[in-house]
Amino acid sequence: MAPVSARKPVAAFNAWLGLWLLALLVVWVGCLIPPPPLPSLPSGVDKWQHALAYFLLAGSAVQLWQGRRALLTLGIGLLLMGIAIELAQAAMSAQRQADAADVLANLAGLLAGLALAATRLGNVLVRHFPARR
Repeated sequence: MAPVSARKPVAAFNAWLGLWLLALLVVWVGCLIPPPPLPSLPSGVDKWQHALAYFLLAGSAVQLWQGRRALLTLGIGLLLMGIAIELAQAAMSAQRQADAADVLANLAGLLAGLALAATRLGNVLVRHFPARR
């Protein structure tokens, strides 16, 4: 019996994985560098930004991996990443501050992104870029 892979059969899987890892890096850097000078935003906008970022990270992970165990592992990993970023902001940044509400916004986006696995949107890459057999 052949082993079951959690990887989805997507053409150029490693290239897509590289893009996903780059997105992770962008989130880390974006959260830890000093914020650019911006006009004052309405209250709560930053929480929507957190939710959107984690929705995109989880939603793109759903394109690459399948199965409950893999998606649970990814979800926990992304949640821990968000917590680690908040702790890093508290420890090393005078311009940034840790916020538990950011973690909750991350979690909301993460859960919405993982929920794509149960829909047709969870297989966009498989449908449009299937791996050759």
